[in-house]
Amino acid sequence: MTVSTNSLVANLKRLALPAGIATALLLAFAFLLGHNAAQAASNGDAAKSATPLDDSSVSSLVALDNAVEAVAARVTPAVVNVSVTAKPSTSVQLDDDDDSQGPGVPDGMLPPEFKRFFGNGHGQMRVFPPANQIERGIGSGIIISPDGYIVTNNHVVGDATQIRVTLNDRRVFPAKLVGLDKLNDLAVIKIDAKNLTSVAWGDSAKLRPGQTVLAFGSPFGYFQFSVTRGIVSAINRPNPYSDDPRKPGAYIQTDAAINQGNSGGPLVNAHGELVGINTFIITNSGSFAGAGFAIPSQIVRASAEAIIKDGTVHHGYLGISMNDVTPENSSFFNLPDATGAIISQVTPDSPASRAGLKSGDVLRELDGNKIVNGSALQVAVSQIAPGNTITLGILRDGKPEKISVKVGEFKGETQVAGNSTEGTHKGGRLGLAVNDLTPDMRSQLNVPSQVKGAAVQSVRPASPADDAGIAPGDVILEVNRHPVESAEKFVNEVHSVPAGKDILLLVWSRGGTTYRVVHPDQEKENGM
Repeated sequence: MTVSTNSLVANLKRLALPAGIATALLLAFAFLLGHNAAQAASNGDAAKSATPLDDSSVSSLVALDNAVEAVAARVTPAVVNVSVTAKPSTSVQLDDDDDSQGPGVPDGMLPPEFKRFFGNGHGQMRVFPPANQIERGIGSGIIISPDGYIVTNNHVVGDATQIRVTLNDRRVFPAKLVGLDKLNDLAVIKIDAKNLTSVAWGDSAKLRPGQTVLAFGSPFGYFQFSVTRGIVSAINRPNPYSDDPRKPGAYIQTDAAINQGNSGGPLVNAHGELVGINTFIITNSGSFAGAGFAIPSQIVRASAEAIIKDGTVHHGYLGISMNDVTPENSSFFNLPDATGAIISQVTPDSPASRAGLKSGDVLRELDGNKIVNGSALQVAVSQIAPGNTITLGILRDGKPEKISVKVGEFKGETQVAGNSTEGTHKGGRLGLAVNDLTPDMRSQLNVPSQVKGAAVQSVRPASPADDAGIAPGDVILEVNRHPVESAEKFVNEVHSVPAGKDILLLVWSRGGTTYRVVHPDQEKENGM
């Protein structure tokens, strides 16, 4: 008898009654039933069975059922289960005792707007890739061509020494790795088979919140070829992995249930077309909590076709970090609306720096097309072939300009293209204390020599600075777009801002710079 069965039996025993009492209760219950039945019959009130509703009464529900069944029947034969044997050194343990936040999300490196979703594993929110961890070797995939090409996630097969694929008809094939796109967490594998059922590509750019989608895969690694139904909850969700701002966002958010083991499985629209690859979930338990995320087919298709053709993907690269334009920060840049992306950092000797782009420039157009936000720009640039020249429409100090940039090639670890004293002066308005950035402090905080500003010494919990995601060790470079190269200059700039006004800070943190809007504490306007 299994442990779980023993536990169930034990629970039943605790609820058991002595045999004599139980027998008496059963006899009494039978007598009452018989008495009530006789009473009803004598009164002519014999119970009637409820009859099922006919199709005409529930035609809309029946039509919905038929439609979902048709989509599931069409797509399921193209869904595969991916079993992996991985290198032991690559295993990742994520259990109740683990303080990590998921793959690629080191502690403290999430942007402020995501911190409430990710925690330290003690009752707070954490991120999990929706696949059983690599040491268990379970994931999902989708056949994209009849000759055996399959798309899945990099984190499912990237470290595999052996890959096996199980088809819907239960045939099992060894698979070879064709190529990886680590930047987008995608991979293509291939099996030696012909005339397979494949899925048609859909256009993720046409998705809108509220549309019906279906998610397929192998939740928990055991329930192969499962399907769940939901809607598109949101589109163009940003990249939560701020440890690597180069990773494009534009994720599709859905409430179609996605669990561990679904990684690499397809997200399809009402026509059964592939619109996304399920990749991660945000949860406090490790199981689905209503927020699943998929890589849009706009990215998946370009990567898969490049891998099949060349075995690799060549990503375009500009060399900038960005903030989205928001209603809060748009007024600081004299913008007519809250769309576009603000350059917060330009990498030296990058395509962007050679073209003359600067921190504070607002990107509004790419080759005449409107830039909605930084995530959309990242996706667009990553798909441009290196060596091509693009034209960016920008606003610099409120004035429109056109700048041509020759797109570089993303090389890896050293490049950035992302959608990133006070002595004892203590900030009443902001809730922080700063110091001059001395050589010793620069060395201690590992701050590059070109970074100049005021070092954050401490931040008061629940203060405006804390709410904006500012932490000890960060360096404040600008206040309302005015450079501050010392703690005293920082204090003077903050004092110069009228009471009740928000403050825009440019902050260097962990190797990248971002703009932060701080809402000063109205009760402490006379402080700092």
